[in-house]
Amino acid sequence: MKTMKWLIKREMWENKGMLLWTPLVIAGAIAALVLSALVMGHVQNIQVDGHSFNTITIEGAIRQRIAETLAQAYIGTGMPVLMVLGLLVFFYCLSALHDERRDRSLLFWKSLPVSDLTTVLSKVLLALVVAPLITIGVAVALGLIMLLATCVTLLIHGTNLFGEILGSPELYLSPLRLVGLLPVYILWALPTVGWLLMVSSMARSKVFLWAVGTPVIITLLLVWAQKALHFGVDALWFASHITNRILLGVVPGSWLAFSKDTIEIAHEEHKLPLPDAIFNASWSTLGGPSVWIGAAAGIAMIAVAVYMRRRREEV
Repeated sequence: MKTMKWLIKREMWENKGMLLWTPLVIAGAIAALVLSALVMGHVQNIQVDGHSFNTITIEGAIRQRIAETLAQAYIGTGMPVLMVLGLLVFFYCLSALHDERRDRSLLFWKSLPVSDLTTVLSKVLLALVVAPLITIGVAVALGLIMLLATCVTLLIHGTNLFGEILGSPELYLSPLRLVGLLPVYILWALPTVGWLLMVSSMARSKVFLWAVGTPVIITLLLVWAQKALHFGVDALWFASHITNRILLGVVPGSWLAFSKDTIEIAHEEHKLPLPDAIFNASWSTLGGPSVWIGAAAGIAMIAVAVYMRRRREEV
């Protein structure tokens, strides 16, 4: 356990700029833009949940509706940070095993009493667990900052919603929902992580071209064979079930696009049903066989990456 802990720390030290500072810079830029607009007075007319007000005090049902909306929707301001997670994990896995052969640090790490399996698993854990948790933490912090700024702005305009928002369960449930989706993310991202690590362990150069070009070219060849040669192949099925799975699995929420089920939104009065609907629909995708087949394929490709790391030398 201590060995795995230090391996993950080593990976963080080597990739801190990409996995930590990138989401922090994006969150800081978003916060700076919004706060600058508020401070400079560019936001004169506040609108929340379709209600517009300036310097009046909101009371009654509308006040409660606005408070509930803010308590549920504040996490949405961190969505740009969550969306960049897919790119961070993609390029980290793409370079994880190739770079250590290119800079010849592989010779140093192979001299240590650490197995190839443990080393590769530390990279998998960083990509599937540590990086998402860092991004979720940054996204939640950004959402809270934006929520605080919104509440202060509303207070200046005559409406104090701090009490209602702090007393709303949704304020505390929203971050827990994000963390609760981590197992879903891990299972759906396994094929992509396994594919990228396998290519990273095998390719001698142009890793991106091999990782992206191979499935894309195969898909185009199947489309050509289906259209021109009338082969009995379903190129659309291959594109959606193979190409998309191994290239887009690390994008948060991609499982909703892969799922055939639509999100059922059961509306309750004075409630936003979308957060619960997305959470329930995400977990329901685990009931299909495709996610488990993909996860098994991802584990198999990770095993190939371990084998190739044991045999490959520096490039």
